[in-house]
Amino acid sequence: MVTPRIPLNFFGMPFGLAGLAELWVTAGRQGHAPGTVADVLLAVAALVWLSTLVGYLRYVAGGRGRLMADLTDTVAGPFASLALITPMLLAAQGLAPHAESAGRIVVDVFIVLTVLLGGWLTGQWIYGPLVLDHLHPGYFLPTVAGGLLAAASAAEVGQQRLAQVMLGLGLVCWLILGSMILARLLFRPRLATPLVPTLAIEVAPAAVASLAYFAIDGDRVDAFAAGLAGYGLLMVLAQLRLLPLFRSLKFTPSTWSFTFSWAAVGAVTLHWIESGRPAGHLTYTYLVLAAVSALVGAVAVRTLIALGRRQLLPKPPPQAAGSAADN
Repeated sequence: MVTPRIPLNFFGMPFGLAGLAELWVTAGRQGHAPGTVADVLLAVAALVWLSTLVGYLRYVAGGRGRLMADLTDTVAGPFASLALITPMLLAAQGLAPHAESAGRIVVDVFIVLTVLLGGWLTGQWIYGPLVLDHLHPGYFLPTVAGGLLAAASAAEVGQQRLAQVMLGLGLVCWLILGSMILARLLFRPRLATPLVPTLAIEVAPAAVASLAYFAIDGDRVDAFAAGLAGYGLLMVLAQLRLLPLFRSLKFTPSTWSFTFSWAAVGAVTLHWIESGRPAGHLTYTYLVLAAVSALVGAVAVRTLIALGRRQLLPKPPPQAAGSAADN
């Protein structure tokens, strides 16, 4: 029996669900939503992460060198970080409020693993070396998303100094990688179709940096937070020009790239709405919740349909398929 291949970008599924849970956690803390919604989403995200992890470990255990091949793959490799970032978020948002010490330990363990993997991947990219055309926004994940979300998670469990260290790691990596990735997108050929959904990740760094900063600084909107919002607004508006490209896409697992990115934008928007409390602020809050929930829900439903039709997992290579048929 051939063990099905689980691509690394499948970890984008629990990551997107964790992002939606973060949005509802934010709304709950502001008193605009019941906490049970976030709790259910956190539990679902944890279940999907565990299922994906078990499936992936079975896959890599079924053949020598599969893990290293994935980690050194210049397209898929960066997505490996989501296997570590997601449980870090779930521990900070779902475990720590109920079991503070256990939550802190789990967060710390996955922060260490995230930084180690980010360092290893950075070294691998130097050792490689990389071809510029292989860069895509998924390269933000190991160190930019990893660092910034580690900062937010550390702040959630009361480790302010560690949070500041991780914020610095994420911000510096964003400045460096952001310039390189944007240059590749501007001056080199368009991304291959399966990677086009990763363009949505361009809206994430400013949003995630804002969430980390709010977690550290206590939801205070100051000059730095406003500056992050300015760049974030630019990237959100840039996505509007990309809508025709996005609408031409067929569903693939990489479609989950849209989910966490926009959930993070939604969570930051809730912080800003709550800070300013403009007229009709509750309406704006519920519109954000509804829009992001509808997006993630639609992608989740499409995923279940593909799974039911046996279209979600990649087809085995002809040789492997033939061997399975012979058995």
